[in-house]
Amino acid sequence: MHPKEPGKPQEPAERKPSGKAARPTDVTTETLLADRSLGAVPVGWDADVAVTALYSAHFRSLVRLAVLLVRDIATAEEVVQDAFVAIHGAWRRLRDPDKALAYLRQSVVNRSRSVLRHRAVVEKYAPKGLPDAPSAENGAIGELERSAVIEALRALPTRQREALVLRYYGDLSEAEIANAMGISKGAVKSHTARGMAALRSVLEKMS
Repeated sequence: MHPKEPGKPQEPAERKPSGKAARPTDVTTETLLADRSLGAVPVGWDADVAVTALYSAHFRSLVRLAVLLVRDIATAEEVVQDAFVAIHGAWRRLRDPDKALAYLRQSVVNRSRSVLRHRAVVEKYAPKGLPDAPSAENGAIGELERSAVIEALRALPTRQREALVLRYYGDLSEAEIANAMGISKGAVKSHTARGMAALRSVLEKMS
């Protein structure tokens, strides 16, 4: 131990790192949105904060994806909102919160399938009547629905349509598509290849 030199201020003792990273005390949505993908969400984040950030960053893109699956914007918004409600309720039970965005995509795909199944049953047993007047939502996406590609997508089987939408609109990898659809990567390749072949055939007939 060295004696303190007279007239020289003593330097504070060097602190050793505790081994734990300091946790930010004020995490804002803007901070979270700095990561454009928000695919990774720290486990320690509160559900309200994390889901709000995910909603701000991804709600619109998930709705656009859902529109291509369920074919109307009002239902697509309901599907995506329900997916966010579900992930908020399940936040503390998620085995890997870092994969929250993948969970949301899978939830949107599954809920879109349920909508289509329910719609098919309703249309099968509904009495034939006068056609409904076009709604404001239908008018808002009229241009989208008149697209030859969208019309061709509608003619595809559900799994093929999902695979193509997730691949070429969602720009997801085969692994991400497999996770969202709940199938193997091999099945993704098969559905994508068959969907592309069928899409070309439909577009050629429409041209």
